[in-house]
Amino acid sequence: MKKAEMEYHYNYYKKSMTDVRNFVDQGFFAEALKIAFEAWEHIDGMMQYARKYKDREFNNIEAIDYVLKYAPLLFDFESLDTLEQRLKSCKRIEKNTSICIAELLLEARRIMTQAHKLWNYLELNPHTRQDQLSKILGGNQDEWRNIVESWAKMGLLLRNKESRSYRLNIQIRMGELTRGKCTQCGSQQEAPKAMLLDTVICPDCGKQASFVILPS
Repeated sequence: MKKAEMEYHYNYYKKSMTDVRNFVDQGFFAEALKIAFEAWEHIDGMMQYARKYKDREFNNIEAIDYVLKYAPLLFDFESLDTLEQRLKSCKRIEKNTSICIAELLLEARRIMTQAHKLWNYLELNPHTRQDQLSKILGGNQDEWRNIVESWAKMGLLLRNKESRSYRLNIQIRMGELTRGKCTQCGSQQEAPKAMLLDTVICPDCGKQASFVILPS
């Protein structure tokens, strides 16, 4: 890869991360996730340029961090599958970071499983107290708190203050219509949330696709 090409990837990636941070600050998590995901195409060139011309080493990769953090909470398993394939096809990415991204990917999948467990419980048990989650579901109370606080920021869950804790109520039911974005063509569709958590045929592109749940 020539210097000009590496520099293009570097600059594109840098702008993308600025956009991602701005969207997160504004509460537009789905859009931030989309941009972070698209920036993956530029990671290899960005890293080559930064290491060669900026004398920079990498402890982590921001675009990957955002997806690992938010994809599990939006049940976006497609992005995690894509990351796994990208790491296999471009081993230089993980080789040039000081952390094991594969282990972080496994952890993200575990958190997604926990998030599914919590979501299903809250659908059946509205007004659950936040401080009772570890007693009810097991696991770590701090982890449950992090999940529900993130969902609240995304507009997926209401936390109503009660004494020293909160009562939790999800804002989207599995059977209710919600918006999702096709990972194949990018079109947005409305369907029951339970349907969008599985792979379905996209009405626009006609392909078997996963849908990223968009916050209300």
